[in-house]
Amino acid sequence: MAQSAHFNVLDLNTSIRVEHDRQRRQFTVRLNGSHDRAVLLYEYVGKRTVDLQHTEVPDAYRGRGIAKHLAKVPSNNHSAAMDFVVEEGLKAHLTCWYIQKYVKENPQPQYLECILH
Repeated sequence: MAQSAHFNVLDLNTSIRVEHDRQRRQFTVRLNGSHDRAVLLYEYVGKRTVDLQHTEVPDAYRGRGIAKHLAKVPSNNHSAAMDFVVEEGLKAHLTCWYIQKYVKENPQPQYLECILH
């Protein structure tokens, strides 16, 4: 009996590492060391204002909490989108529905102070 190979499965033993590419204005998570990646895109819309525009996780990886890591990494070693906004003293528009949901579910005062409505 043949077994199917699962190449698009995130290894649960692998820690999720968020990378911040300031030039491309994006946060990314490489998935299983492959070319697949989850991404959160942002754009500067003013000198000290960013728009957190879009979060995308490939279908095969959805529902595993990866987008949450793009919003906020649970360790002090990395910075993800909301920490970036706070640490840089920026204001943020939340165009991305997922980031809106994340902030609503995690109403940290330091985040709420940075959000433009």
